[in-house]
Amino acid sequence: MLKKIEVRQLRLGMYLHAFEGAWVDHPFWRSRFVIDDAATLRKAQDSGVRECWIDASRGLDVAAADPAGSAAGPAVASPEAVPAAPPPPSAPAPARTTMREELQQAAAVCKGSRQAVMSMFADARLGRALDAEQCLPLVAQISDSVLRNPGALVSLARLKTRDDYSYMHSVAVCALMVALGRQLGLSAEQCRLAGLAGLLHDLGKALMPPEVLNKPGKLTEAEFTIMRTHPVRGHELLLEGRGADEGALDVCLHHHERIDGGGYPHGLSGDQLVPLTRMSAVCDVYDAITSNRPYKAGWDPAESIARMVSWKGHFDERVLAAFVKSIGIYPTGSLVRMASGRIGIVAEQNPEKLSAPVVKLFYSTKSALPIPPLTLDLAQADANDQIVGRESNDKWGFKQLDDLWLDPEVRRASR
Repeated sequence: MLKKIEVRQLRLGMYLHAFEGAWVDHPFWRSRFVIDDAATLRKAQDSGVRECWIDASRGLDVAAADPAGSAAGPAVASPEAVPAAPPPPSAPAPARTTMREELQQAAAVCKGSRQAVMSMFADARLGRALDAEQCLPLVAQISDSVLRNPGALVSLARLKTRDDYSYMHSVAVCALMVALGRQLGLSAEQCRLAGLAGLLHDLGKALMPPEVLNKPGKLTEAEFTIMRTHPVRGHELLLEGRGADEGALDVCLHHHERIDGGGYPHGLSGDQLVPLTRMSAVCDVYDAITSNRPYKAGWDPAESIARMVSWKGHFDERVLAAFVKSIGIYPTGSLVRMASGRIGIVAEQNPEKLSAPVVKLFYSTKSALPIPPLTLDLAQADANDQIVGRESNDKWGFKQLDDLWLDPEVRRASR
């Protein structure tokens, strides 16, 4: 039976069913668990959330934890036990927002997601069984952001540091899976399940030796052999827990497989790979090659798309084509050269015209000098310029490129 209490009344042995308020307001990747150690209790009480629900049928009740006269006091108003309510009906798709508006919300989701995935990985290392259903509020937050504006969270999650790559990679792949599912015509609920599969796909990395996982250089053959076990280890973790559907299980085990059979761990090919796993292969590789890793800097987003298209036999071509439509031919953050000779960075997509995004121009190749930043929407009739090609920053060495399309305050808020 459920009972609403103040968070300050939580005690060891209580079963926490849910926090009041938005998922990003509390510090846990899950919301339903027994409070079985002092550190978890302290984290909950220091979270800033005022009220929560406990399930007295699965843990201690307030009366059992705080006998009469306890300093904790009685439960809050209306604490009567109530039966668990049925799940609410599916909400309508969120209304679309502008890139600028959504970046503010996406920053909060990114920050909360990072902490949640760090906690999830820590629980896996400690041998605590995973309940995948506990991840659904997190996935819903990510999914809603992507459905409001796919460019914001997808672009922001790419800007991970070398230190938090393993955690934010899971968040980024979740967001990319939702965006790709949307492009492929999946329902909002199907997009969330695709996002859940993306969030859990690399869970096995929680069990990899840190010195191998975070090595700041090329892996030896022996180390790479160890890393290649992470899909199987993650699959085992999901089987030992509960709540992971067949799609999430298959994605976790087979996201490194290839259409031509050249992947691992089982060398599956063609029709042996289910659609959700084909999606995950694309999303996983894109985020990996565009991100800064412990041993290399990420590639430019547009360059990454071009390379992926050239890798024949690696991906399902239909899925890859849909992926390009979902993030753009020139994804946000891409360095591009204009017909005018100016250089800019892509700041936002125009979904109806993928070859004509919004760009922030900042450099003239004719004068070889910076120019005052100018935002140009190439989809407008009076733009009088167009992209003629990608540019590699390895050639130019521009500094703080991402600050041109992203407000530094928003970026700081996402950390």
